Amino acid sequence: MEITQIVGLALITTIFLLVLRQEKPVMAILLSLVFSIVIFTLMMGKLASIIDVMKELTRRAGLNYFFLATILKIMGVAYLGEFAAVICQDAGEQAVAKKVEFAAKIIIAVMALPIMVAILESLMDLMPG
Repeated sequence: MEITQIVGLALITTIFLLVLRQEKPVMAILLSLVFSIVIFTLMMGKLASIIDVMKELTRRAGLNYFFLATILKIMGVAYLGEFAAVICQDAGEQAVAKKVEFAAKIIIAVMALPIMVAILESLMDLMPG
């Protein structure tokens, strides 16, 4: 049911954007931004549910919560980076969008370092010698 509401809202917004882009491009960018924020806000509850399930599975498996927290942060950076890049692209600023994507990738790589180090240390502990 929710997807039909989202699709309906997207179609209505798209029609308004087509009209506004010709008459008032600045208003079109603002409408696109507002639409993006509305969708993001609507999905926050779903994201919270996913995080709760992942936390419970981590607890049951007896895994270190640090790894889950890091993965969740990485996912957050990826989603926010893409969100910002798309907003920049909608505004016609492809160069800025590419810089945002680049920065998000670097931040993700830095955040993933502790996990990669832990995996390598575990592998070295398993190897004889």
